Amino acid sequence: MPTTTTDDAAVPRLDEVDRIIEGWERARGDLDTDPLAVFSRISRLARFLETARRDSFTAAGLEGWEFDMLSALRRSGDDALSPGALMQQTLVTSGTMTTRIDKLVARGLVSKNRSPRDGRAVEVRLQSEGVRRVDDAMESLLAAERDLLRPLDADGRTALADTLRSLLLTFETDDPVKG
Repeated sequence: MPTTTTDDAAVPRLDEVDRIIEGWERARGDLDTDPLAVFSRISRLARFLETARRDSFTAAGLEGWEFDMLSALRRSGDDALSPGALMQQTLVTSGTMTTRIDKLVARGLVSKNRSPRDGRAVEVRLQSEGVRRVDDAMESLLAAERDLLRPLDADGRTALADTLRSLLLTFETDDPVKG
């Protein structure tokens, strides 16, 4: 049973997942419900994270895909990438990328020009409004994520990140499309 307790260490605290597991143990005591203890909590936490992401992006005047594109450009070092590099980082098709770039250009968040290094290549570059919006969204998102992690101390956050990394690495590959 759960080890999380209230300030009164003798009173265990149960979350909804504990209640679900108890119900399955009553209904089907032959099932190993251990995976529910992990993945049902991850699923429920993901809902809170998704709400925080949506609220942060909306406050900055962005949709989720726009944040992903602008964020990839912002992290690039010089705020510019080729459409191919953006496709790789955001895992969308060529046609989708072209449409998304055109929409961001129309909003004045990015520019699309021939590369000064190679006139055959195109580069997508953040404009000042794109930088402002992605920075605002990121600051808001990090504040919201800190709030979500507030119940954990620094050691708990580190331990959780390390545990999740270990699990995630078993699924990821060097090929982001397959991972």
